[in-house]
Amino acid sequence: MTPPVRIAQLSCGPEYSGVQHEINTAAKEVNGEIFYPDIALKDVQHDFDIFGLDVRSPDLRLAIARAKALVEGRVEADAVFIATCFRCAEGAIVRNELRHYIHENSKLPVVSYSFTERTTSGTLLTRMEALTTIARRRALLARETQQGITLGLDSGSATTKAVVMKDNKIIGTGWQPTIEVLKSAQEVISHALGEAGIQRDDVQAVGTTGYGRFLVGKEIGADLIQEELTVNSKGAVFLADRQHGPATVIDIGGMDNKAISVMDGIPGTFTMGGICAGASGRFLEMTAKRLGVEITELGPLAMKGFAGRVPMNSYCIVFGTQSLVNALATGSTREDVAAAACHSVAEQVFEQQLQEVDIKEPVLMVGGTSLIEGLVFAMGELLQTKIVVPPYSQYIGAVGSALLASGFIKDD
Repeated sequence: MTPPVRIAQLSCGPEYSGVQHEINTAAKEVNGEIFYPDIALKDVQHDFDIFGLDVRSPDLRLAIARAKALVEGRVEADAVFIATCFRCAEGAIVRNELRHYIHENSKLPVVSYSFTERTTSGTLLTRMEALTTIARRRALLARETQQGITLGLDSGSATTKAVVMKDNKIIGTGWQPTIEVLKSAQEVISHALGEAGIQRDDVQAVGTTGYGRFLVGKEIGADLIQEELTVNSKGAVFLADRQHGPATVIDIGGMDNKAISVMDGIPGTFTMGGICAGASGRFLEMTAKRLGVEITELGPLAMKGFAGRVPMNSYCIVFGTQSLVNALATGSTREDVAAAACHSVAEQVFEQQLQEVDIKEPVLMVGGTSLIEGLVFAMGELLQTKIVVPPYSQYIGAVGSALLASGFIKDD
């Protein structure tokens, strides 16, 4: 039996809010083991003083001391999970500082999370799966080329995508909205195989990712079933030819968003989620529908407008839609409304998630929303950098799955 991945927990409050059981359950489901770094009492004050961050909470002081012990090698771990209550401003500051400190001074994969009393193991599962994957499969994630013939499938919340790759090149693709998970998967696979001009039996290995990865992976006999954080980051740097050095990957999806800090093709820190669908691609779909255009037309329309002319509140998709309707009713142009919607989504991702990762250039935007020119422009303005949208960016999960699946091809 494979030994569990040892995940060091640095936290304040989960044991008092009833969340600790959920953290332990999520880790156990992916063969991870949560533990608290054991340090001497005399080292707590010493390490805290050296760190130089003045906080009042004894639990946060202990978390700081434990972080120093991990970085200095006094305690061994495979990964780090940092958790503080979302209500605590002091906790948010410490969480961010510890994430940055560990990421910059060690090779330990780190995820930070602000929990509520309603946090469940289900909401933590993808994060824990990514942590254990990075710790356990670093050699696989370091893969830079795809060999043989492989199929990658991304069963997403909004769309299902498939890619066929042969010797480092994409030779077939398939895409359609996700309706019935298995049926949509079979149809995009058929389309990708047809475009590639091969049969299913010619495929040497298969990888799946996305929300439906387990269901589809079991149905089609996938060799690799992997969460989207590691897969998307790998696909992004592969397509952008940025597999060496740092990169930041932003994926604004239909239901949630991901921001990933990558070094040499391997994720270091990452975050996912979002307060509401108002910060996702779903809000942009609703905006396009209200403006009477296809989603593919929203980007060019936004590029003709000025976001500053329209007050927009999309922290809630309901209020965001209300802002949109009010703006149109008071005479705002469709172009300005489109620009405001794109800016609002970009701003929320910037405020909610990009503060949780270390932004290093190049910044890569992937996923279907990366094809919305106005959104890419808005994100570039906020980050004050040129955003890179790699080719086949909408197939990023499928590409990453196909690339990593080649590591499972059996030698004849």
